[in-house]
Amino acid sequence: MSTRALRTAASGMYAQQVNIEVISNNMANMNTTGFKKNKAEFQELMYQEVPINPITSKTPGVTETSSDYLQIGTGVQPSATQKIYKQGDLTSTGNQYDLGISGEGFFQVKKPDGSYVYTRDGSFKVNADGKLVSSSGCFLEPEIAVSTDTVSVTISTDGVVSATDNTGKTKTLGDIQVARFMNPGGLEALGGNLYAETPNSGTAILGTPGANGFGTVQQGFLEASNVDVVDEMVAMIAAQRAYELNSKTVQTVENMMTVENNLKRT
Repeated sequence: MSTRALRTAASGMYAQQVNIEVISNNMANMNTTGFKKNKAEFQELMYQEVPINPITSKTPGVTETSSDYLQIGTGVQPSATQKIYKQGDLTSTGNQYDLGISGEGFFQVKKPDGSYVYTRDGSFKVNADGKLVSSSGCFLEPEIAVSTDTVSVTISTDGVVSATDNTGKTKTLGDIQVARFMNPGGLEALGGNLYAETPNSGTAILGTPGANGFGTVQQGFLEASNVDVVDEMVAMIAAQRAYELNSKTVQTVENMMTVENNLKRT
């Protein structure tokens, strides 16, 4: 009994350690553009059947039933970390190349190796070739190129990019598309505000911003992290208390084992 209780309490302490690590990552990224907070998920471990009265011996010829046993759990284990894709606040920056998505969707960008990844971080910049790139150097896809004589760029909510040159003429540079997934929670977080599709997320569905359930593009805005500091502080306190209670269980079991050993000596 004592050994099982120790293992159960240890599993609870480890689970809350993981919980604290997830919460600390959320709080560390509270000012990260487009960051989506994580939530640790847990599941119970297998159950063991123990006799109701271990002192009672088996009666010959009598078949024991399930009512003669109790199911005792053996603890908890972390099962997953779930991304919460709740909309973050859109903050005005005044930068013409800063883009925020209001609603569902991701910007599709292409890495230098040619692979496609996705992001909610719309802090784009113009590189030396005039192409729009993300902070990590990934190219916005479909590609948008700005000429050297461009004075200003206008991006509509449905993703149409127009440029005005130094003569006052306006021309269309292209269209920004957004991507969404059947299961965005299945995306693989790569770091650098980037996500990659997986079999669990499904393939990217590209579409026009503002149409068929896709979010709209907001020029001059960036999406803030969706981390709520108050919620994270409350969750951290609850996790800390749970960790302390499991450690108290370890101390209690140790005291019980001490009493048991003393009984054997007397």
